[in-house]
Amino acid sequence: MAGNLATSPTFALQPSAKQVALPSNYISNFDFLSQYLPETYSEEFERYGNRSVSSFLRLVGAELPFASDLIKWTEQGRLHTKYTQVGAPTGTGGNASVEFQVNDTISGSIAIRVGQTLVISQNDGSGSNKGIVTAVNTATNKFTVAFYENTGLVTTGTGVANSDVTVFIYGSEFQKGTASMSGSLEAQTDIFENSPIILKDHYEVAGSDMAQIGWVEVNNENGDTGYLWYLKSAGETRTRFEDYMETSVVEAVPAQAAAGANPNSGALAASYKGSDGLFYSVEARGNVWSGGNPDTLSEFDAIVSRLDKQGAIEENVWFLNRAFTFDIDDMLAAQNSYGAGGTSYGLFNNDKDMALNLGFDGFRRGYDFYKTDWKYLNDPTMRGDLPSDNISGLMVPAGTKTIYDQVLGKNAKRPFLHVRYRASENEDRRMKTWSEGGAGGYTNSGVDKMDIHFLTERALCTLGANNFFLVKN
Repeated sequence: MAGNLATSPTFALQPSAKQVALPSNYISNFDFLSQYLPETYSEEFERYGNRSVSSFLRLVGAELPFASDLIKWTEQGRLHTKYTQVGAPTGTGGNASVEFQVNDTISGSIAIRVGQTLVISQNDGSGSNKGIVTAVNTATNKFTVAFYENTGLVTTGTGVANSDVTVFIYGSEFQKGTASMSGSLEAQTDIFENSPIILKDHYEVAGSDMAQIGWVEVNNENGDTGYLWYLKSAGETRTRFEDYMETSVVEAVPAQAAAGANPNSGALAASYKGSDGLFYSVEARGNVWSGGNPDTLSEFDAIVSRLDKQGAIEENVWFLNRAFTFDIDDMLAAQNSYGAGGTSYGLFNNDKDMALNLGFDGFRRGYDFYKTDWKYLNDPTMRGDLPSDNISGLMVPAGTKTIYDQVLGKNAKRPFLHVRYRASENEDRRMKTWSEGGAGGYTNSGVDKMDIHFLTERALCTLGANNFFLVKN
């Protein structure tokens, strides 16, 4: 039957993210004249379980040091050439030889040479030709084709500035005793770069408060345990900072020119430049599915078709929120002939003593797809239940990719994602922690307190972003 989930009581969005002692961390009832003293538990109850959201990059990425303000790497370009916006002059239909012009946005001159053979396909689907290149003008990106068909060009073009046909090279042909092909092609590479960002956090506690004993035993995700409230807060500050070390490079965006963070002038002493985060890189150079989760085989077929046009990585992992996980489970269950009954999934034996498993770990549809929940997308204090511009899933290719590392000066195999952190022989900024003050055993300051500082400088390099899929709702 239909029902509604009550909106109150709800989850606490900031259960303990404060820099001061909280009333809930210790007993504050000191009325010993009361005969009804409360019975207390000696240990704090972990009602939210493991609250950390970091783990994604540890599963799919690697960490590498670098020593510059800028990271650069190159990625292979396409091996073959195809132009999709090629025009032909009006009135050339049926001609034995036609001059075409490439109108695609390209860098440099066209990669078509005399003697190469081409497939020429009309963009309106009216027909195609095959021909051989007899002349090339690299200054104007024009080339002349003699057709193998005696009927010439199948349809009449509408103007040299229009995109009438698609052209790709499939080979070459030369007559006996002729010279070699003129000209050569340089390998096409794409150069990408990213800048690191500096993250900082800080926790402080007064010396007198450090002598105050709490009445509740506390612990956190790092395993820190103690009876002083400041130990808990310091440990949570570190855990929170470690989460930000991951989420910052996942969410980071570069600051646009003249933006508030990058005004080039004004009140800010220095402009902030931002960084190319994971989501930004995939949206800019990868594949994006929007308007709802893909939850039918035909929609996944569209994803497979796009992957065929990209790197065609055999194994891929989906990191999903809970709703997208259930959508895929329901889609796969519906493929079973007994799916209407809702109990016969895969090799399920219908054993009455066996727990009913209504989920799937993965499937194969052209490629191998595995799926797992991504806590970051479910956590209500992060992207979980985000009203707009929310992300329900990210597909990450498994394996490694060969790139030319500008720092190492050689080709290197890297996972598709890796974090670069600033480091040298004397300074390692992967995760710096230091303390100062005049309390807690420190005597390097005249202030009666202890300061704990956290710092990192890092950037995420997304290699082969064209192999990623981002699902946005």
